[in-house]
Amino acid sequence: MLEVLAALAAEAGTLLKTRKQTIAVVDGSTGGLISASLLAMPGASAFYLGGGVIYTLKGRRIVLGHGPGSLRSFTSATTDYALAQARLIRQRYGADWGIAETGASGGSAHPLGVAAGTSAIGVVGPDGVEGSTLVTTQSNNRLANMQTFTEAALVLLRDVLEREC
Repeated sequence: MLEVLAALAAEAGTLLKTRKQTIAVVDGSTGGLISASLLAMPGASAFYLGGGVIYTLKGRRIVLGHGPGSLRSFTSATTDYALAQARLIRQRYGADWGIAETGASGGSAHPLGVAAGTSAIGVVGPDGVEGSTLVTTQSNNRLANMQTFTEAALVLLRDVLEREC
C-alpha cells in the first residue's frame, strides 16, 4: 500500500523540488498517510515543512492556529472546509502550498453524521486552488478508504502542480 502512495507522492515531491516550493499538510481521515507518503521520498525536507493529523476540534485549533469560531460556518467533509484548512496550514507554516483532507473513513459513526467512505480534499497554492469530493464504494472498510482518500489527495496535488508548471 505505502509503495503505491509513495510513488504518487514522489511525483508531487519532484515537482515541488524542481519548483523550489514547499508544502504543509492537514491529514484528517487519512490518519497521516498523506504526510507519510510525501516523507517516504528521500530529500523530502527540501519541500515538506510539516503538518498534522486533525481529528478533534481541539486538535484543529492547535494545528491550524485559527481564531475561535472562525471555522464554525464550515461543515466537515466538504470541499469548502478542506480548502479552508489548506489555506490555514499553508499560512501557519509559511508554505507555498497547503493540502488538506477531511472525511469519514468508516468503522464507526462520524460524530457529525458524515457517511463512511466520504472524503473532501483541498489544495491551495500560489498558482492554483482546487478541491474535490470523493465517495467510495468501500463503505465501512476503514483501511481501504484511508488508502483511497490518500491516493486521491496525492493525485489531485500532482495534477495541480503539473498544470501550474
